[in-house]
Order: sequence, then C-alpha cells, then structure tokens
Amino acid sequence: MTAEMTKERLYLFDTTLRDGAQTMGVDFSVDDKRRIATVLDDLGVDYIEGGYPGANPTDTEFFATRPALKRATFTAFGMTKRAGRSASNDPGFQALLQSSADAVCLVAKSWDYHVRVALGITNEENTESVAESVKALRSAQKQAMIDCEHFFDGFKANKAYALEVARTAYESGARWIVLCDTNGGTMPHEIETIVAEVTKVVPGDHLGIHTHNDTENAVANSLAAVRAGVRQIQGTINGLGERCGNANLTSIIPTLLLKSAYADRYTTAVTSERLMKISHASRVVDEILNRSPNRHAPYVGESAFATKAGIHASAILKEPETYEHVAPESVGNLRRVMISDQAGKSNVLWELERRGIKLDKSDPRVAELLEDVKQRESMGYAYEGAEASFELLARRLMGEVPRYFQVTSFRVSVERRFNAMGEQITLSTADVQVQVNGDKDPVWSIASGTGPVHALDEALRKDLGRYQKHIETIELVDYKVRILTAGTEAVTRVLVESRDRKTGERWFTVGVSPNIVDASFEALIDSITYKLLKEGATLH
Repeated sequence: MTAEMTKERLYLFDTTLRDGAQTMGVDFSVDDKRRIATVLDDLGVDYIEGGYPGANPTDTEFFATRPALKRATFTAFGMTKRAGRSASNDPGFQALLQSSADAVCLVAKSWDYHVRVALGITNEENTESVAESVKALRSAQKQAMIDCEHFFDGFKANKAYALEVARTAYESGARWIVLCDTNGGTMPHEIETIVAEVTKVVPGDHLGIHTHNDTENAVANSLAAVRAGVRQIQGTINGLGERCGNANLTSIIPTLLLKSAYADRYTTAVTSERLMKISHASRVVDEILNRSPNRHAPYVGESAFATKAGIHASAILKEPETYEHVAPESVGNLRRVMISDQAGKSNVLWELERRGIKLDKSDPRVAELLEDVKQRESMGYAYEGAEASFELLARRLMGEVPRYFQVTSFRVSVERRFNAMGEQITLSTADVQVQVNGDKDPVWSIASGTGPVHALDEALRKDLGRYQKHIETIELVDYKVRILTAGTEAVTRVLVESRDRKTGERWFTVGVSPNIVDASFEALIDSITYKLLKEGATLH
C-alpha cells in the first residue's frame, strides 16, 4: 500500500458564487458565474455551490442550464422545509428538488435561541424539518448536506441540542453535516475542542467546517477543524463573503498540499499540477469583479514572494528555498527580486502549454516573451483575465499572427436628444476606416450603438471583406473599465468579453490607454484578430 493510499481524503467545497456574492460591491451576472465555475472546476474543487435557485432571477437562470463541469459536483443552496408544511407543499423547497443541482446544501438552525426567536417553533419541530428535508433530498437522488448555522454559538449555549441537530441530519442520511461559525467569533482552540466532541456523535468523514473571518481566524479555524476530524472544508476564492469574508481557499488549499503537517496526512482532488493554477484563479475572479488584486495576499499575491534589494535579496538569489516557505512556482506565482530578473519562465511555459503552444524552456523567445509581458504589465496591461490577448502576444512574437487588417482611423460621437416618442435618448455613432490586407482601397463603415464601445464594435465588424464570414457570429458580451492611475493623464484598462453565438465560445481581451475609447478599441481589435486566427483565416 502506497503512502498516498493511506492518506485521508479532504473535500473542498467552494461557495464563491453564493457566499461570495454577499460581499459588499459584488454582483455576479449569470455569465460571471459560468466563467468562475469553469475556473473552479479546472482548479479541482469537489463541490461548487452555485447559489439559491428560485430566490432571485440570476440564480434561477444559472440553475436553469447547468454549467458544463468536468469534475466538481454542482450544488444548490437553500433552506430546510418550513415547519408545519410537508416537503411537497413548500414551494421554496420544491425549487431545490427540481433544480439541475446534483447536491443540495440546506441551512438549518442549530442554536435553540434562534429556533425559538427567529423561527418561532419548538426544538422538536426544527429537528423534524431537518430530518424530513434530508430524506426528501435523498428520495430525489440528490446528495444532501446540512449547514448547521451558528453551530458553535449554539453548542456553547445548549450543547445537547446543537449535537441533536447534527445527529438528526446524520441519521437521516445527510452526506455532510457542516459546522458553521456564522458570526466569525469563535477562536481556533474552541473550534478544535468542540469539533472533537462532535466527532463522538457524527463521524468525522461526514463533518464539514464553514468559517467566517471576523477575527481574521477563518483559515486557522478551518485548519483546526481538520486537525480535530472534519473532512470537508467550505470557503471562497480570495476570501470573499459578507462582512469580513469567508475562509480563503487560496490560502487553505496551498497549505493543505504544501505544508507537511497536512500534506503527509491528507489528500485532495487538487493535484500539484492543478495547484499551479490557483494564482490564475485568484486573479481571474478579481478581474471579473473589476477589482485590484490584493498584492499582499498569501501564496497568490504579487508581493507574496517579493523582496527588495539587500541581504535577503542576495541570499534568495543563491538559496531561494531557505528564504521562501514554498516555491512560488508551486502556486503559479513569481519570485520578484527587485535587483534581478529571477524566475517567471515556468509560469510563461505553463500558460503557453495551456494555450497549445509548445516551447522549450531554453528557447530565447520564452525570456523575450516574459520581458515583454513584464514591460506591458508595468504600463497597465493584465493578462490573467485576458487569455486571448496573451495568446496573441505570444504568437506575434513567433510570427504566427497575420496582419489581417489595419485600422487607419476611427471617430466616435455621442448625442443626447429626444426621439419621436418624446423620450430622451443617448445615441453613439462610430465610423471606422479599415485597410484590409491585399485590398487597394480602405473600407469605411458607420454604425450606431447603445454606447461608444458598442458602436465601435458594430462598425469594425460591419465589413472586413473576405474575412466577414469568420466574424459574422461574434458579439460583444461585456466590458469592464478600471482606472489605474489618477489625474488628467489617468491610465485606463479595459477588459472586453466576446462570444461566438454559434459555438458559445467566449474569450477575453485587454486594452490600455489614457483614453477609454482607445483602450476599448484596442481590446476589440484583439478580439476580432483572435477569432480570425482561431478560424484559420489566411491573408489570401
């Protein structure tokens, strides 16, 4: 028997799309959720909680057509059936049963104070609702989980009842009973002590932990719970969540895989190869939310492995393993030493391979591309969320991107006026002059749109001559704008999302300029060029 076979399995439950959506200023669209779900699935988490079907239009639409997950179990969130009603006579509960989810995580009261005050029912009625809800989910062939809300507060107030709720869920057939530190106020030593007691009632391989970060202990509390016996960990990418956030999976996952106290005892579905994608996953989520990444985030932050010149810097160049607690490449990050250009090639090679570009690490073009990326990032570009632009950058370096067309000029006007119905409207009009490769005369195209970027997109795609057949099904899905520097010469970064209506394929491109329209147009040109390249369009 190998050492790997003797390790205990830990299960990772991501609730970014549900708990993360409760973060102040975060509002996921359906398309955002689909993209993040793909990133999480690629990372290797076991469960992806998509939201609460039936509770709001976004979640309802998201569950109407389940995402194409390759590994993760698609999970819905909801509440146990209401007391005094059968499962079949509770519309909210029925929406969960009829959803496209493979598993359902139900929140249940485990603090008798909340049962009495918030629900206004007896303790017995509450445990009966838990039991009947779990049985109904199992009858519907869905994996059942119970989130025991405010479990640790409930345990301190009435230990016997908190344990009864957990026991009831387990004996009714719940796969996981998750102990929640809902207000984030429990300390690590308390977590470890209480979880150890719960394992006497519910086996640890059926227990999960869900912590909030109100005392900056969510990660520590999750790890303490693992030591005490739980085998499922719930959290979010970048620690998103209400108030101070949830347990941060971008810290928990590397710790489980790279720190011997956990790596020697446990195994997860996140392999060493997939772990190299965790920095990418972190930054993609930030780009989707149009937020600046936390430079100082452990493992995945830009400064996580950065050292200024001095004694440490010179030592790191000679023996990096003695100064860094883990290798930055293991989590897809970079070593940044201000006096030297170290590391980075492995990250570029990994990204190139992911895009289907094979280069040997000794190929001088790898270093050239790395230097180009660094220079462009110093100007404001970011390629974590704009993979199509990165691929174009790499393939241009290798001479693989034909110059299909050249925009020689463009102009945009915005007009606010009253239409024939007496309604005030704002209309954008763009005209673009394009020189298509091989054509003698330039092409002028004029189009209107709901905004300057939409108008430019419509005008640019209106007539590209012999390339038109390749781009007819492209549409602009979304674009996000971030002001990177303040002042009159502010640098603007625009991230554009495009989609092929026929195939459903999506890609992201980036543009940077002091002028928001110019930055947008750069990203749009990349978008069309990328599509032509993927379609195999030729110059003649």
